[in-house]
Amino acid sequence: MHELVVTTQSKEELIDITPLVRRVVEGQEVASGACVVFSPHTTAGITINEHADPAVAEDLQSALSHLVPEDVSWRHLEGNSPAHVKASLIGSSAFVGVENGKLALGTWQGIFLCEFDGPRTRKVWIKTLS
Repeated sequence: MHELVVTTQSKEELIDITPLVRRVVEGQEVASGACVVFSPHTTAGITINEHADPAVAEDLQSALSHLVPEDVSWRHLEGNSPAHVKASLIGSSAFVGVENGKLALGTWQGIFLCEFDGPRTRKVWIKTLS
């Protein structure tokens, strides 16, 4: 398993980690198989979405903020309950095919680390399967 370390800059942001994941996968000897990208954090997630237009990531953040507002009487006392809920909605991993030693993503697709409780230093674990 390979570990990436990503430093986030904001409380909430989506970081396109596709180039980092691509380098890891292309460095493996997997001609055909799959890649699992996993975030071992409860207030961050992994998603696949369009990475050609940054407005898509901004829209996703906006939609999540409307679905999970800050001003609710949350029971979790650390003050980051919305981050936990958003991370659960997004999910902690993505599964991507690998073909001819390369990520099998659609033309516009990218892999994002979703930060909901930053800024922090986050780990992303990548495992290729053949």
